[in-house]
Amino acid sequence: MSATEAVSVRVLDREYTVGVTPDERDSLMAAAKLLDARMREIRGANRMAAVDRIAILAALNLAHELQMLGDGQSHGSREIAESLASLHSKLDGLDAEQR
Repeated sequence: MSATEAVSVRVLDREYTVGVTPDERDSLMAAAKLLDARMREIRGANRMAAVDRIAILAALNLAHELQMLGDGQSHGSREIAESLASLHSKLDGLDAEQR
């Protein structure tokens, strides 16, 4: 089991400390950078927008993108499975013809 280390990240001008394993550090930093960019984009010129509202909207946008990626992968996996089944069927037919 890997030990965790405290890592500080800045999101929308606020600092947060998160415990991560050393091999997760770079991924966490990239995620914080992405979240910060999304929150700044949502906030836009409206500096008075509530931070919790901005955070929820950013989280929903990111979760939606993740869901769409997952749906795309499952759709792609389904297509691959159907193609493989079709190929197996054709191979079985060729094998039967050669006998």
